[in-house]
This record gives sequence, C-alpha cells and structure tokens, in this order.
Amino acid sequence: MIASYLNIGKATDLNGRDRVIYRLFEILPGFLSWGTIAGVIFLSWLKPVWIAFFIIIFDVYWLIKTVYLSLHLRANFKKMRHYLKIDWEERLETLKWQHLWQMVILPFYKEDYEVVSQALESLYDSKWPKSKMIIVLASEERVGEQAQEIVNECEKKFKDKFAHFLITVHPNGIEGEMPGKGSNIAWAAEKSRTEILDKNNISYEDVLVSAFDIDTRIYPQYFLCLAWHFLTAEKPYRSSFQPVPLYNNNLWDAPALSRVVAVSGTFWQMIQQERPERLATFSSHSTSFKSLYEIGYWQKNMVNEDSRIFWKSFLHFKGDYRVVPLSYPVSMDANLAPSFWKTMVNIYKQQRRWGWGAENIPYMLFAFTKIKNFSLRKKIRFMLTQFEGFWSWATNALLIFMLGWLPLFLGGREFNTLILSYNLPRVTRILMTAAMLGLVASATISLNLLPPRPKNFKWRKNIFMALQWILVPITMIIFGSFPVLDSQTRLMFGKYMGFWVTPKYRKK
Repeated sequence: MIASYLNIGKATDLNGRDRVIYRLFEILPGFLSWGTIAGVIFLSWLKPVWIAFFIIIFDVYWLIKTVYLSLHLRANFKKMRHYLKIDWEERLETLKWQHLWQMVILPFYKEDYEVVSQALESLYDSKWPKSKMIIVLASEERVGEQAQEIVNECEKKFKDKFAHFLITVHPNGIEGEMPGKGSNIAWAAEKSRTEILDKNNISYEDVLVSAFDIDTRIYPQYFLCLAWHFLTAEKPYRSSFQPVPLYNNNLWDAPALSRVVAVSGTFWQMIQQERPERLATFSSHSTSFKSLYEIGYWQKNMVNEDSRIFWKSFLHFKGDYRVVPLSYPVSMDANLAPSFWKTMVNIYKQQRRWGWGAENIPYMLFAFTKIKNFSLRKKIRFMLTQFEGFWSWATNALLIFMLGWLPLFLGGREFNTLILSYNLPRVTRILMTAAMLGLVASATISLNLLPPRPKNFKWRKNIFMALQWILVPITMIIFGSFPVLDSQTRLMFGKYMGFWVTPKYRKK
C-alpha cells in the first residue's frame, strides 16, 4: 500500500488533492524560517521590548545548547580515538563473521584518475579479506570517453585484486530519473545483484553495502568495525551504519574558510553520533543489501539520496528502522578549487545542496498522512526534530550575530530611553562571549583530528589552524544561514534544484 508514496521526489509527481497537500508541506520550512526573520524585524519596530526579552532568552538558550552540544562533541571525540585503537579483528574472533561480504559502490562523474585510484587503493589496503570484497565502479554514460578512459585504467590496475570488480555505466536520459548520485548507485546496485550476487549464489543477507563518495578513503579497520556493529546490532537488517566524515584528504591545502566549514561539518556529525535518535545517513554510509533490495534501493528522482535512503527505509518499515553510529572515521575531501573565489562558490553550492535536504520534510509529512498503524509518538518526535533542525540551521546565526541589535535601531526614542535598551547589547555580548568560548574546545579537538602536516608546510601553519576558528561567525552566516535559506526559498516557490556534483581538485 505505501510503496507508491516512497518514490515521490516533489509535488509535481502527484496529481489533484495530493499535489496540493504536498506543495503546502514544501512551503512550510521556508515559511517558518522567513516568518521568524520577518517577525523579528517587524516586532523590533512595533514591540521592541518584546523582542529585546526574546533576544536575551534566545541567547541564554543558545549558551545552554552550546554547552550541551560541546559535551556530546567531546564524548564522541574520545570514543572515536578509542575506536581507532581497538583491534577489531580480535573483537570479531568471538563472532561468526566469515560469511559476510563487503560490497562498495563508488559512483564517479568527472573526477580525475588520481581521485578514483586513491579511493580504490584505500579499499585494497584495508584489513578485510579481499576474497570477500565486491567493488562496483559506477560511471555515467553522459560523461563520455573521459569516464571510459578512467574506467579502463582502474580495471587494468585493480580488477584482479578483489573477488569481484564490476564496472557499471548508468544510461543517460532514463524517464523519471534525475541525473545524479542516487540514480547512478541505484542502477549499480541492481546490476551488482544480477551480475554478481545471483550468478554466484551469494545471499543478500550476507552482503554489507557501502555507498561511498568517490573521494572517500577508509581507515584500515573500517570494514572490521562495520561488521562488528552489524553482527551485534539489535536489528541489523533494520539498520544503516554511519561513520564520521573527516575532511582530511586535502585539509592542509584548503583555504581557512573551507577548513572551518569542513571541520564544522565533521563536528556536527560527531555530535549526532551521540544522539542516534536524531541521526540520519549522510554522505558515505553502509547498510545490508537485503534491506536495500526490499525498499528498491536509493531514490532516483531527488537530490539528497544519502539522507533519503534513511527516510525511505524508515517509512517502508513503519518506523522500525534506525541509524547505528560507528564512531569510526572515513576521510574525504574539503572543498578546494584552483582559485580562492571558485572554492568559495563551491562551498556555497555544496551547503545549498545539503540545505536542500529540507525536501525530506514534505516527503515525511505526506507519508505520515498516508501510512496507517504508525506510532503517533514517533511521528511527532521526528516531525519536531526535522523542523527544529532546518529552522535552526537557517535562522540561528542571523538571530545571534545580526538581528539581535535591531530593537536599538528600530525601537525608536521611547525604547532607547529604557534601561533595557542600555543593557541589551551588554547582556547579549556577555552571553555570546561565553558561548563563543566553546570555540577554544573546537580548536583543540580540530588540531587533534588533523592529518600529519605535509613537509612543504612550516610549523606555524598549525597556529593558523587554531586561529581559523575566529571565522566561525562568518561561516555560520555566509555558508550556513544564507545557502539554507536559499534552498528553502527555492523549495517554497517550487523552483526545484537538480543534483550538483562537488568538483574534486587536488594540488599537484
């Protein structure tokens, strides 16, 4: 009954009353964010005393939230360092694991051979038996000869190093599909089923699938750690498994703004690992082939396939689905382009694409209206979590760093004669200074997560790596609130985005 609602990409996929309902749900995220901003501006003029108290209360809330999130970040940092030291092969000795296969799907677009080759090298260097590994290199027909040349080189170098090495070519122009990662890896997964699993009588239950971005390099024990978590999970076939993304591949080469945005993204994922009830799949992730096959793989007609695979599974199994945090890292690329300004543009576009994840809100709300026998408590909890997350992302930085001063400028002479107007900037400054002290902890943790400093950088580069955190107010607004508001506004007006591939660039 619910299968017809699991592959909706946008309101235009529906007709009649359902289309109207879905459009209203698409409007909600942007309406709430812009309503908050407009309300603060308007009431700063009409009711400045109200807004002054609201700003102070909000600043207190932000301070408490900062402390709360910092504790989670520190806890996960300790756990991740501990997990990196564990001998996961020794842990697996007490479990039956030799039947498991690791399948890795690597979708690529126009990346250089070096990027693709390094991803494959890291898989080969992993400690998992290569006789139990399936590598699927998923190319796009629309790229043409450029992709074919890379495929040929990789096949020549890696084909005999794994039990199975499959190359797939995702056709261009399939009706109902959006060109992008989701449609590519869904095609690759089905091809691997027919060409490898079925032909070799490999049970779907025995295969763990990792969908990795092409710049992903794994740490040696990743698959051992994944297997242990899978075998010890309460419901392994109702779970996805999420590593921590570290953007360490080229972090030393990236400009400071790019580094702050990248490491901030890592920190957020580390915090979410300590709150698994809020965790959804992101970027590179893993799950069982059995689960993937049951739900029909990744969705092919929307942008954020990495988070949508969780929501699709969650709805298909009527809430009986979860993300298991691995607290174990994979390494990826920070945004880097040949020029500084191109790097800034790429960061903005990437953040806007991630902010487009608000498309999951109408998808979830619409499905909730259709699916019966679904826990009302779970519906409410997940709705509030999603709304709060995207609302905060779009508005909080603006409320903290820009709009908190509006009552002083718009409140008029009457407001500015009050003691409240005199104390508002002082109270706000004290609370925000206390909250920003958390940057010291962030800088300390970020330095501990750094890869070894390349020889071409001098020791003083480490100092800049610590001082870069003073840029956080800028990154939170320009590469946080602005692109997220951009994406929510597009969704609100039905200006649907396509999939934008983040270019991968490496300095020679």
